Amino acid sequence: MNYREAMEYIEQLKPLGSVMGLESIRSLCRRLGNPQNRLKFVHIAGTNGKGSVLSYISTVLQAAGYKVGRYISPAVLDYRERFQVDGRMITQSGLCKYLEAVRKAAQEMVEAGETHPTLFEVETAAAFLYFLDKGCDIVVLETGLGGSLDATNVIDTTVAAVFTSISMDHMEILGESLEQIALAKAGIIKNKCYVISAKQQPEVMKVLRQAAAFRRAKFFTADAAKAKHVKSGVTKQHFSYDKYKNLEISMLGQFQIENAVVAVETITMLGRCGFPVPEEKLREGMMQAKWPGRFQVIGKKPFFIADGAHNEDAARKLVESIRFYYPDRKIIFIMGMLRDKEYDKVIRITFALAKHIITVTPPIRERALSAYELAQAAGEYHDSVTVADSVQEAVEIAYLLAGEDKDTVIIAFGSLSYLGELMNIVEHRDTIRRDSHGRSEQN
Repeated sequence: MNYREAMEYIEQLKPLGSVMGLESIRSLCRRLGNPQNRLKFVHIAGTNGKGSVLSYISTVLQAAGYKVGRYISPAVLDYRERFQVDGRMITQSGLCKYLEAVRKAAQEMVEAGETHPTLFEVETAAAFLYFLDKGCDIVVLETGLGGSLDATNVIDTTVAAVFTSISMDHMEILGESLEQIALAKAGIIKNKCYVISAKQQPEVMKVLRQAAAFRRAKFFTADAAKAKHVKSGVTKQHFSYDKYKNLEISMLGQFQIENAVVAVETITMLGRCGFPVPEEKLREGMMQAKWPGRFQVIGKKPFFIADGAHNEDAARKLVESIRFYYPDRKIIFIMGMLRDKEYDKVIRITFALAKHIITVTPPIRERALSAYELAQAAGEYHDSVTVADSVQEAVEIAYLLAGEDKDTVIIAFGSLSYLGELMNIVEHRDTIRRDSHGRSEQN
């Protein structure tokens, strides 16, 4: 299998969709020798913030000298981002090697009369093989969807189960109430592991605590309200938490304080179970941690922000950050949403901040809400909406509307699936602008 064939194989599996349950992934891993049983995990579930918390924890552990595997979804800039060791994504040849092994095992399942594993199950099994082969001391992974029936929950050697903010999302699969959603996510708690959760709604906290007690797991709350001396700038943020004074993080957005507190609490607990981290390494890792597409500044003239807000809770946090960082600015939105998300609620929460809204169609064909349909929905609330035929056109329109106005801020948000392309377009545009500016100065 070469890299082109690997990408073709992935495309072939996409129509299989998402199937909740562990029977298939267990059969697949069993045929591969159950590599997950020889690894240790920090398992992260939640509605928003999983990726950021994963980045903080894994970067701190790496700074402390541990070999750390990362398993994330979805990727933003490159498919191979899903599989990382010490912050470096898997090589093309490495991906081919592990996908080939998993493909053979999947074919054996089909020949035995079993259903072919889904793409996410194939990716998850490949990740386990990769992390074991690389000799990872610990793997930090986030659930794909939910918790108890998510393919990542095939693992039994969880050291810490971590919960970021839990809110309403994927109700058609996880349940129609917060309690049902929390119960699905609580399934990642394993016997006698450590459980660390952000401060949640009371009904969510009750579910998580009961699940931890049932598993005889030690439960800890990471309460962002206990973060003191918070200072937020346009390049970094400062805060103090517990015994750690004046910690620094480079990820922006007020919600990042909550994510950072969850990570600090998790690192503290990991020190009790064989993964101690010196304070200076914790500080180093927290500052170095980055995560694409989370209130990320991708351009500065004008300011251009990319954010993966795609549900109600994330939209509210995005609004808080816009009001905090850019009060009284003219805001231009670029929006791209998936059909199975609460896009109408996202529009209702955010539209009042926008001077103009530009809509795009995400690249996930089977789930994408078309730019035209999104524009129709946005038009119910806002009288200045433009449909873009492509992400490239959306960026060009946004810059044209911004003009030379230094008070304008462009904010692209919604599905992460289109933000990678958008970020590349903005970076390429800025590179050309800098080069032309440099040449004009030389002349």
